[in-house]
Amino acid sequence: MRYKLKQREVVLIPIPFSDLKSKKRRPVIVISNNVYNQKTEDIVVVAITSNIEKKDYTLLITQNDMEEGNLPKDSMIRVDKIYSLSQTIVAKRLGKIKPVTFERIVTLLDRLIASAG
Repeated sequence: MRYKLKQREVVLIPIPFSDLKSKKRRPVIVISNNVYNQKTEDIVVVAITSNIEKKDYTLLITQNDMEEGNLPKDSMIRVDKIYSLSQTIVAKRLGKIKPVTFERIVTLLDRLIASAG
């Protein structure tokens, strides 16, 4: 992918299987800000899973949460699964989530990193 990604974009990245011989594409949401994304080759993302079992630090995402593009199926955002990745490994752009959905992610991230004591 040649262009710089933007915050709130949903993209597919290749994830290797444990045998490291094959890969599966998985969706993620870009959470790093646009200044960071422009200045570096990296992005910071949170994972999306099709396992819709409610757990701590998860949010349900549906097609209604998309500002543009298409979400193939209802899924869970896992804010406890945060990755820094090279923008060059992004395989495909699926769309962009709505600002209100992004704010829900930020709120949950704040709960994740806030001091418990």
